Amino acid sequence: MPPNLPTDQGQQTLFPRRNVILFAVALATVGAGYAVLSLGSGSAEAASVLLVVGYCVLLPFALIA
Repeated sequence: MPPNLPTDQGQQTLFPRRNVILFAVALATVGAGYAVLSLGSGSAEAASVLLVVGYCVLLPFALIA
């Protein structure tokens, strides 16, 4: 390999691995919230908790931390 090409070890990403994992967990939580909301039948409380946690706690934490 020519010496001026970057290797896998020298590449930097925009967000560290921990933030990407937190972002994925936030998206999964929001998705679960909408899935529970679509079920209806009295599960609005659980859906709202999942959506608030996903949008207001996990997503900002994934972007800031």
